[in-house]
This record gives sequence, C-alpha cells and structure tokens, in this order.
Amino acid sequence: MSAAARLPRLRALLKEAVALYGPVALASSFGAEDMVLVDLVAKDFPGITVFTLDTGRLPAATLDLIGRAREKYGIAIDTFAPRPDAVRAYINSHGLNGFHEGVEQRKSCCHIRKVEPLARALMGKGAWITGLRREQATSRASVSEVAHDADHGIAKFNPLADWSEGEVWEYLRANDVPYNALHDRGYPSIGCEPCTRAIRPGEDPRAGRWWWELESSQECGLHVAKEIA
Repeated sequence: MSAAARLPRLRALLKEAVALYGPVALASSFGAEDMVLVDLVAKDFPGITVFTLDTGRLPAATLDLIGRAREKYGIAIDTFAPRPDAVRAYINSHGLNGFHEGVEQRKSCCHIRKVEPLARALMGKGAWITGLRREQATSRASVSEVAHDADHGIAKFNPLADWSEGEVWEYLRANDVPYNALHDRGYPSIGCEPCTRAIRPGEDPRAGRWWWELESSQECGLHVAKEIA
C-alpha cells in the first residue's frame, strides 16, 4: 500500500483522538515516523499539541531537527527534561555512563531521563499519540492503533502501527518533510547519543539501541506500559 492510500485512516484516527479524548498531545522523538505525524499535525490538527523529551543526552542532529521543525512549522514544541536532582543522584551512585553496568542501571537512567518526564508531559491529557510501528521490533509486533494506556490512565493512539518503513519515507519525501540527518548515516532508530549506534547491513532496525544488552530488553520503558486494545 502507498502512503497516500494510508492517509485517510491516519487522518480519521487523529480526528477521533481530538473528538473523543481532548486535550491530546503528540509525543515526538523526532525520528522519521514522528516527523510524519509532526507534519500532519502542524498543518491540519491545531487541537493537538506537540512535545518532546530532552533527556540531556540527545545527539546534536536531533536537537538541530527540533529547531528546524519549530522554524518550518511555526508551532510550539514543549520540552520536558529530567529532574536535575534525580540526574545528580544517579551520577553520584553510578557515574555519568552507569547504564553500562547492567540492565537495571540502564532502565533506571531511562526512567529518570524519559519515563518520569513523560508522566509530567501527559498530566491533564486525555490521550497521547506516538509513531510506533509494528514492523519496528518484535517487542512492538502487537501494537494497536488505539489502546488504553493503563499506566497513565489515558488513551494511546499509534496511528502508524500498520505503516511500513517504505511508506514512512514515501510520505517524508513527497511532502518535503525535514528529518534527522542521522538516518542518512545508518541510524534507523535514534535515542540518546551514548545509547545509539548505526546498524550494519542486515541487522534489526533497533540493533543500534543498547547493543550491549540482550535483544529482549530493547525498550526504554516509555512503551512497555500495560495497554488494553
């Protein structure tokens, strides 16, 4: 299927989110999928706000794209950062890069820099929107277009769940949407700079995330909440 053929369903889901669950916010990490949604929301859905999580360890290319998106679309992009006291406590206990010590230390860092700020970003919201796709990873193979996020007590929309990587890039190119320069350097999935690397030919799209860990743990905690489709 083409990106153009997918658009009616995508628009219908965004309209449903606004009509039934407002206020609604789009969570964007400024990867390719999220830029599809940023483009569409900025142009046609003023009732949806956009936010991002600035972990304090983002690549320069991601920060550059956030600035370019603000300039191109003229929209507010709210930024939520980790609590400084929590970051200091982690560094004092584990060191700046203590996430290499083990999975629990890494998940603790992700919780401080991502999960807790997300909870603040979603306060007062009736639903949130993500760019999750089933094709991205085995841990996302059962992602629903609409679910109830039990951890945050709100609806969660994943309107690109059925989209292929090719359809995402078809949309970006057809609509002249800016994207993260790291995608051109072999980074299909982009997170914090020290926890992300380029992948090799034939590797899983998320092989560049926390590559020193077992495959089964390749999520940061933002999308492992209890969900009811």
